[in-house]
Amino acid sequence: MGARREVTTGGILGKKKEKKTSRVMESYGTQFFSQIDKLRDQLLISIDGVTDRECVEEELSPREILTRIESVILGIVDSLSKNEAPVLLLPNRSSWSNVDFDSGMGLQMSSEHSVTNVRSNCPSSVTRFAQILKILSVIYRLVQGNSYATKRDVYYNNTQLFGSQRSVDIIVDDISCMLKVSRRALHVAVSVSSNIYGIRNIVSSAKFVLIVEKDATFQRLLNDDFCAKLSPCIMITGKGVPDVNSRLMVKKLWDTLQIPIFALVDADPHGFEIMCIYKYGSVAMSFEAHSLTVPSVMWLGLLPSDLQRLRVPKSSLLPLARTDESKLSSLLKRPYLASHPEWQKELELMQQSKVKAEIQSLADISPDFLTSIYLPNKLRYGGWL
Repeated sequence: MGARREVTTGGILGKKKEKKTSRVMESYGTQFFSQIDKLRDQLLISIDGVTDRECVEEELSPREILTRIESVILGIVDSLSKNEAPVLLLPNRSSWSNVDFDSGMGLQMSSEHSVTNVRSNCPSSVTRFAQILKILSVIYRLVQGNSYATKRDVYYNNTQLFGSQRSVDIIVDDISCMLKVSRRALHVAVSVSSNIYGIRNIVSSAKFVLIVEKDATFQRLLNDDFCAKLSPCIMITGKGVPDVNSRLMVKKLWDTLQIPIFALVDADPHGFEIMCIYKYGSVAMSFEAHSLTVPSVMWLGLLPSDLQRLRVPKSSLLPLARTDESKLSSLLKRPYLASHPEWQKELELMQQSKVKAEIQSLADISPDFLTSIYLPNKLRYGGWL
């Protein structure tokens, strides 16, 4: 399911683990998940008024996609017929002024957005102009022949022209945004095996999904039998900043199971932003917000206020670097902070204390503090934001 994403569930256990799980769950009792069950009821009520049309991405026919590509090419031909240098207009995917915030959808590309001009007669952009046309021609053939290729395949189509894989990755996203279609509609994928949309019939008795920021923490939870102790649950990690397929997987789990999803990230600006990407998306991918964002994601930890409340040893705290302070100032200006005053308080506390901490710092309280005390209490008593 992708090289970077890992998923595990507490539903697959051996006989010995099943006995252990029984004893643990008996000690917790049925009331353990009461707060999570209440949260699920609240989330279901909040989405009850959303229609199927709003939830499901509109599928475009291959003919419509081909027509949109042809329209771009006809524009170029028209310019040439007038002895004018062709120009491609790409939506600016790096400016916050180009996105609108919707609490039910996340960050979305504004209908009135600024554009970047890619000129065919400008030395600084002529190569990019040629790269875009080349990839458009590849996409046209793929859609026309109902075949698929990976981004890697596209890159090797003309390595000399593209120069790097990253150039292809960026241009595919730019074309998707320009044509106003999803990337999967272009028949270009990250890898053939990562067909999240092809996953069908997901059935699970899981009570919640836990997104874990780092693979090291994910592996620690596995080693400590977290899924067995708090089963049934599902864990997933994007190993840092999530790739598109990790986000698609979380979206798929929410759309299918509609159970609470919690994020466990470091108590630093980087961790907070990662949680926000899962929940509300990013500026760069705002044109695909409908298929990537999961506004129901809750911030479980590690909260800046947890550091004081739990008296995490000072030796485990790290000073905020200048880049952290700059990122923090930027985060405090994000549009979604207005609807989350409790988030703002947490970020302001981090700003005032000038310290950050990794999830692993909880091990300095006691080796099994994360899995035996911190997470069980957070989930049992509703310690999320």
